[in-house]
Amino acid sequence: MKIRNKITIYFSVTILLITGFAFLLIYFLYAYNREEEFQMRQKEKIGSTLQLLAQIKQTDNELVEEIDRLTINSLFDEKLLLFNDKKELIYSSLDDTPVPFSITLLSSLNAGNRWIETKDGLYDVVGVYIESNGRVYYGLSKAFDSFGYAKLRYLRFILFITFMVISIIIILVSFFLSGKITQPLAAVTQKISHYNFDAKYEPIYVNSSKNEVSILARQFNKLMQRMNEVYSFQKHAIHHISHELKTPIAVLVSNFERIEKETDPVKIKSAISIQKEDTKNLGEIINALLEIAKAESGTVSKQDHIRIDEMIFDVADELQHIHPDFLFSIEYEAEKEHELTLPANAGLLRSAFVNLMQNAVAYSNDNMAGIKFTNVKNAIRISIENRGKIITEKEHQYLFQHFVRGENSKGKRGFGLGLVLVHKIIALHNGTVTYKSRNNSSNIFTITLPLS
Repeated sequence: MKIRNKITIYFSVTILLITGFAFLLIYFLYAYNREEEFQMRQKEKIGSTLQLLAQIKQTDNELVEEIDRLTINSLFDEKLLLFNDKKELIYSSLDDTPVPFSITLLSSLNAGNRWIETKDGLYDVVGVYIESNGRVYYGLSKAFDSFGYAKLRYLRFILFITFMVISIIIILVSFFLSGKITQPLAAVTQKISHYNFDAKYEPIYVNSSKNEVSILARQFNKLMQRMNEVYSFQKHAIHHISHELKTPIAVLVSNFERIEKETDPVKIKSAISIQKEDTKNLGEIINALLEIAKAESGTVSKQDHIRIDEMIFDVADELQHIHPDFLFSIEYEAEKEHELTLPANAGLLRSAFVNLMQNAVAYSNDNMAGIKFTNVKNAIRISIENRGKIITEKEHQYLFQHFVRGENSKGKRGFGLGLVLVHKIIALHNGTVTYKSRNNSSNIFTITLPLS
């Protein structure tokens, strides 16, 4: 059974049971009150009749008939009996209504038991022990409360109609409220049944309340976001690795095939050493591709605030340990700390600068490279310049494409993926990377990154 139907049934049944119990309580309390009130009227009738008899002090038949004629209509279908202290009948009303157990009731009345009440079907029967003017009297009354029962029937009808109307209203309200309560659950269910990992992630709308259903919907949104990130990472990783490693692996396989055919041990050793370096480079490319896939899928935070100059100093220091004869000169136009601090994925951004600065080392003809920090509006610009063979105008348009290597890279090891990775990493940080040459003798790569 659906949760909505369960809520509707449980809520409706609970409210209707409470309402029904309340109506039954009202009905029975009114019935009890009717009985008590009518029996008091019977008692008063016995007392008034006895008082009238005592005042007139006559018991002839004409007087009795006159009393009955005056009082017969006060109670419907009434039988009234009065007895003296010897329990002898001194008065009987004109109607023929029998009084059951009259002898038993009469014998039960005494000074210690002055009041007896019982029922004969719908009739109310009462017995009274009365002391008046030093004398003892007994009265028995049996009557039908026509007016009281009519009001009781009317009350029963009103309560029944009211209960039916309330039942319909409660069921409709319960159905509406259960729909409102389970709406986020229904949305979650629909989202799960129609979820498409290939489509753009769209979270379920959740209001600001803190009920359990809203909390569940929020947790589902978090789960779906994480699953979407994982799936996106997997998709991007497979895409990058499958598309961008085919050529490097093919090159490695081709080189190993040539090594197999080589017979000179010295050449074999040299070729294996070169292939070892290429394999290491390939491993670094795979790591970079995985990092890019993570960033593109949103699984890596970009919110770490880093000092870009400190990162570049660290990279320069590492490269100078590898190439001790090489010199990096760094120039500042940005002086304030906040002009050099930006939100970034430190691992990815470092990989981009390592690639660019390694290129500066590899393609420099004077073992020197210059790095310059310049502030532009809400951004920082980093320029990396080295003297050496430049990239021709014709090659500019292909510079950041896969497996493209310029004329200046002849004789250099590589797969033509470095600048592609740099371009992707900078783009992930909402930045730009451009290339220009100066005086046909210097290569300048300029990276612009937003400060916020």
